[in-house]
Parts: sequence; C-alpha cells; structure tokens
Amino acid sequence: MNIKISTLVGADLNQVKEGFTEDLFLKLNPPFPPVELLRFDGCKKNDVVALELNFFVFKQYWISLITKDFSNENEWYFVDKGVKLPFFLKRWKHHHGVKSSEKGALIVDDITYSTGIIISDLLIYPLLYFQFLYRKPFYKKIFR
Repeated sequence: MNIKISTLVGADLNQVKEGFTEDLFLKLNPPFPPVELLRFDGCKKNDVVALELNFFVFKQYWISLITKDFSNENEWYFVDKGVKLPFFLKRWKHHHGVKSSEKGALIVDDITYSTGIIISDLLIYPLLYFQFLYRKPFYKKIFR
C-alpha cells in the first residue's frame, strides 16, 4: 500500500533540510502510541533510527535504516527502510522528500508498507494516513 502526503511550507529547501533533526522527529509523533526515541543518527545513508512504541499492554520496537540520501539545489530526500518492525508490519519504506518551490518548499511523505495481508493493509491504511496527516500543521508552523 502507498500513502503520499504533501505539505507546502514557507521556509526554503535549506531551512527545511537543516530542520530535520531529532527534535523535529519527536514533535512529529502523534500522541498514540507514545514513542520513546532510542537512537537517532540523522538523515544520511547508513544512519539508524530506533524507537520503542508503547501500546500500554505491550511494547514494540521499530528500527529503520537510512538506505539512500540525495541533495542538490532544488531537491533533498532520504529514504528509510524498516529493518525491525512492529509485529503488524512486514515491510516499510518511507521516502522523505523536499523540493524547492516558488512559495517555499514542498515536503512529501511517501510511504510504502505491507502487513503481508491485503485486508490488513486496507484496515491499517486510515490509521497510518492520519498519523502522517498529523504532521502537516507541525511542518507549517515550524517551517514558516
């Protein structure tokens, strides 16, 4: 399944690139499930991000590896791939893209995931979609 959400912000490409920090990562997490950031290396190839998701009655670990990054004067992106995922996910790839725009920068979250069962993919879609839609106002506020 694929989720793609774009957000136009007032900051330029370099401001957005510099703003993709551990602090931003923590601000973008929705209230549920609570997330503990165990490791944040950054947004470059071979960096690792490790999380603990707290579902109150159980915890799940999520470890992603940055598999690719690219930057030029008009575009910046990095791709994270899930290497240890919560039990309900079998595959995860998240392309974080930022492109220059006349009005600032366009941030694009492009996620591809699979639970391994198409029905489960469809059931989890709205939950994941709203988890990423939650980021839009934060992006707009932080990157004015």
